[in-house]
Amino acid sequence: MAQLLDCVAHTSTRPRYAFMVLSLIAEIARPDGSAGPFVMQGGSATLLRDWLCDALAPMGARDPKRLMLTDKVRAEMMVSKAAKAGPQALEAAIASEVQERIRKSGKTNLSRAVSELVKAGLIRRHYQGFRIDHHNRGAGRHVVYALAGRARCLMGRTLPPVGAPPIADRRQGELRLN
Repeated sequence: MAQLLDCVAHTSTRPRYAFMVLSLIAEIARPDGSAGPFVMQGGSATLLRDWLCDALAPMGARDPKRLMLTDKVRAEMMVSKAAKAGPQALEAAIASEVQERIRKSGKTNLSRAVSELVKAGLIRRHYQGFRIDHHNRGAGRHVVYALAGRARCLMGRTLPPVGAPPIADRRQGELRLN
């Protein structure tokens, strides 16, 4: 793990963010280390990039830019026709628009972080969907990330459920003679 952290710290301009992305990918990765193009969430399929952006969005909730974004969207909505729909509909429209803008900017940040992780050899990226062998990455294709190299040590590292009893066999400095 220390070598992985060192690698991320030396190859990424935002190592904490990159490590969070790497950890989230490892959390949902299949046994072969790949994640995507869809993530099952609450019985419905969500695109991997959308899921990652939504999972990372709470990290910036107190950011002054995020708070200003909400105010900016509110001001835009008050000028538009949405203000005439009623206060509840207005708040729902504002929340939806803010979420969409956060997801859009989050995808840019996510793409940058993943590109750095690809250069570091910690992730492989490919695309699945319509026209798999097409030279253009577009055409209805969706990204798949696969853990590579040292990043595979993150697989299978899940936290116990809240309220679960501690595991008694995790003794440090003792040899078990059974």
